[in-house]
Amino acid sequence: MADNTSKDPDADLPTTGHEWDGIREFDKPLPRWWLWTFYACIVWSVAYWIAMPSWPLISSYTKGVLGYSQRLTLKDEMQAAQAAQGKFRDRIAALSLAEIRSDPELLNFALAGGKSAFAVNCSQCHGRGAAGFVGYPNLNDDAWLWGGRLEDIHQTIRTGIRSDHPDTRVSAMPAFLKDEVLNREQIGFVTEYVLSLSGQQHDAAAARKGAPLFAEQCVACHQKDGTGNRELGAPNLTDAIWLYGGDRATVAETVSYSRQGMMPAWESRLDAVTVKQLALYVHSLGGGQ
Repeated sequence: MADNTSKDPDADLPTTGHEWDGIREFDKPLPRWWLWTFYACIVWSVAYWIAMPSWPLISSYTKGVLGYSQRLTLKDEMQAAQAAQGKFRDRIAALSLAEIRSDPELLNFALAGGKSAFAVNCSQCHGRGAAGFVGYPNLNDDAWLWGGRLEDIHQTIRTGIRSDHPDTRVSAMPAFLKDEVLNREQIGFVTEYVLSLSGQQHDAAAARKGAPLFAEQCVACHQKDGTGNRELGAPNLTDAIWLYGGDRATVAETVSYSRQGMMPAWESRLDAVTVKQLALYVHSLGGGQ
């Protein structure tokens, strides 16, 4: 009867002596292509160490025979970019906002720069899409506390609101409950009247009692019809746009304790050209007037 068993062709090959569950590790030479590639990598690494900055020293590093520096390369690229932008920035510095808007090429450059500056400096409060958050205005709509004309926006960015800039604009709403101007019952009456101005559900009887209090305490800033006054930063109370919230509890809190939102003055933080670019960009978002 023939023997059908076959001999393992690798049975006589040398091994490393390692074996796991019947699996042996052969001691075979590495493929020539892999070995030469490995040697080439060693030669390349030595050449790179010599040619390029690589080895750290105590207070510096080896510069390499080629003298390459990413820091200097970046500096050169930045200078080249600034030189290319220089003619546009010089024109923005020299022209008025209206004149910049009338030049399509210059306006496109200004809007691109303003968008970048907004992402770095303004999006933290107003949001990346400029839709705002509670206490931070939405810059896409037509509701402006201090005016939505291009010049108004430029002034707001430049001098801030309630900032340390000498020309900043300031408005101070009294904290009617905290300052004991009105008591809690009267605060409730005024709250109902304010809710009625924007067409929200309200207590009609309480709102009638709040009307004379509003006329006495609030019309100087918000006007008789509640539409506000942009010269004073007093918001419109007749629409559905609320900076801090328009529900009953939030309105009562605002009347009781006031709000004192603050925006920094960017004139001391950004150059005049960037401030102009920001103003043009914000004005272009959809709410500019």
